[in-house]
Amino acid sequence: MDLFSRTWAALRAAVAALPDADFAKPSGCRGWLVRDLVCHLVIDAQDVLITLVTPSSAALTHDAITYWAVSDEPPTGDDPLDALIVRLAAAYEDPALLKFHLEDVGAAAGRAADLADPGMRVSTQDMVLTAGDYLSAYVLEWTLHHLDLVAHLPSAAPPPAEGLARTRQMLETIAGTTFPPSFSDEDVLLVATGRRAPTEAEAAELGDLAARLPFVLG
Repeated sequence: MDLFSRTWAALRAAVAALPDADFAKPSGCRGWLVRDLVCHLVIDAQDVLITLVTPSSAALTHDAITYWAVSDEPPTGDDPLDALIVRLAAAYEDPALLKFHLEDVGAAAGRAADLADPGMRVSTQDMVLTAGDYLSAYVLEWTLHHLDLVAHLPSAAPPPAEGLARTRQMLETIAGTTFPPSFSDEDVLLVATGRRAPTEAEAAELGDLAARLPFVLG
């Protein structure tokens, strides 16, 4: 839960420091501008708030790892919510309004996480898991989207090293595989999720694993 707070705070701080012009630049999410990604983060923060006030007495069905499903089909952009996010992001017009909304809802989500009982059972997306596992699952979400945020913004602050390391561990466990130790945590996350293609040297080192990529998480 502490790592949730650190990765979420770092991501919000990176957004807050962006110049207005950066919101119109592409993000690491295919087809999304930075403003679209930030709008998605607002929705994510709302989801955290909703889930943490949706307790359940049912048996646990998932944990921080099984929360994530793996597919080999990247998003097409046809999902209605994805389309809505693009329209909603454009409606903000002034990036300052989008920054304000993210920090307003995002800070509330951060406070709710700090106050949550990690052993409390919560329900989301037809899953029941502890609040601690739910928030741990979101370390992966925050870290990957932090990489998306800074993908074309070299001056923006990168995600925390501990978040990268933990997300690599999670992804390897989710996918049931291990990447070569020579790969940095960031390179593993970018290559494994299809955010960039492996170089020839990387593909050779990956061997048969290269044919299984990308791992699309959802």
